[in-house]
Amino acid sequence: MSNNRSSSFVGGLLIGTAIGAISGVLLAPKSGKETRRVLNKSLQAMPELAEDISSNVQLQADRLSESSLRNWDATLKRLREAIAAGVVASQLEQERLNRADSAETPSNSVTDRITQPRE
Repeated sequence: MSNNRSSSFVGGLLIGTAIGAISGVLLAPKSGKETRRVLNKSLQAMPELAEDISSNVQLQADRLSESSLRNWDATLKRLREAIAAGVVASQLEQERLNRADSAETPSNSVTDRITQPRE
């Protein structure tokens, strides 16, 4: 969850920076020549900004991938343990049923009780 928050924060920060820069340039009380010069400098800085954003996104994706792998490994471990416990419980129940069947006398079986007349 903290990765999601930091990603949202970084994304909001970058969007806010871009909106602030554009608003500042458009609303600044400068002449057209000065504004064009500022815009030109901003455009020249775009490739560097895009590279920074790209590397930041890649870093966040790597962190998310690592976190997902850790979570998946833990989930897979718990699932294997649950399956093993289910197998053991099933075997124990089967043994219990086998013991109960072998301890039962032939006249107590379901078939015998159905076919024998009641006394």
